[in-house]
Amino acid sequence: MFRIISALALALGLSVASASAVADTVKLADNAPDSYTVVKGDTLWDISGKFLKHPWLWPQVWRLNREQIKNPHWIYPGQTIYLDRSGPYLTTTPPGDGGTVKLQPQVRAEDLSPIGSVPLHRIEPFLSRPLFVSENDLAGSATIVASDDNRLLNGPGDTIFARNVTAGVSDWQIYRRAQPLKDPVTNELLGYEAAYLGSARVVQDGSPATMEVTSVQREVNAGDRMLPAGKPEIMSYVPHAPDRKVEARIVKVHDGIQYTGKYSIVTISAGRAAGLEPGHVLAIYRTRGDAKYDMDGKNETIALPEERYGALFVFRVFDRVAYGLVVESGGPVKVADSVRQP
Repeated sequence: MFRIISALALALGLSVASASAVADTVKLADNAPDSYTVVKGDTLWDISGKFLKHPWLWPQVWRLNREQIKNPHWIYPGQTIYLDRSGPYLTTTPPGDGGTVKLQPQVRAEDLSPIGSVPLHRIEPFLSRPLFVSENDLAGSATIVASDDNRLLNGPGDTIFARNVTAGVSDWQIYRRAQPLKDPVTNELLGYEAAYLGSARVVQDGSPATMEVTSVQREVNAGDRMLPAGKPEIMSYVPHAPDRKVEARIVKVHDGIQYTGKYSIVTISAGRAAGLEPGHVLAIYRTRGDAKYDMDGKNETIALPEERYGALFVFRVFDRVAYGLVVESGGPVKVADSVRQP
């Protein structure tokens, strides 16, 4: 079955920066190929990594202006990407075949999807759920106060009653406050991680409101909290460096262990208040610690320099924390590692 998919028509001849400025920051990967044919499962990060030493700089070499890269053009499996080494630039036409090129609507197979910046299936569960709540969120949350027939455990189709439910808001997410989330160095309280339990819908407004549980992932009880169900933060996942200085630590990894690696989700101790936004790329540094030197009649403690070993792609931001996808890792990523501008 076929359908017409209108690819976003973008002029590839418009540049983010001059060729000289790009050359100062973009370096080609060792043995970078002249071209690459996209396969299903690729991401723009993967593709750019075949050509560039630092894949997050791909918006510069795609020759798009600042407005266009907010909605990157669609690249499909089967298309060939060419490297123009004069920039360097990446294009969908061989170098020398002309200047400005636009992607035109064309017939494509039903199962072909546009290539994303990063693997969206890795971050999708973290896009809409209330994973992090502040003291203000807790104070303003709706609260389940009872259930029909005084059930201790509630599932889909069961009736619950909740107070502080905002009139006119029909869909809610149910959560339970988990352990406090603290800065691993200063021990400062950043907020609370929220354990996602399920969802509910208002049946009848009131105080308390009557609601129906629509889905559960864990048991739902009286005392559990609720927040309005927000839409996934699908926005501009275009990698770029922060405009101002950012210094933070990895606070938590989300696979239940202390160490993690590429394509894992981590929480960092900086967010909207520090100027972070979705799409920011941060470098990850490991502290090597101190070394003892007791030769030549000396007894010294020497602080060893940090090691840069990875990169983090920020995809969801709260006021004081943010969630990131580890997109590059030369070793295990662990709690308390530093993150800052690349």
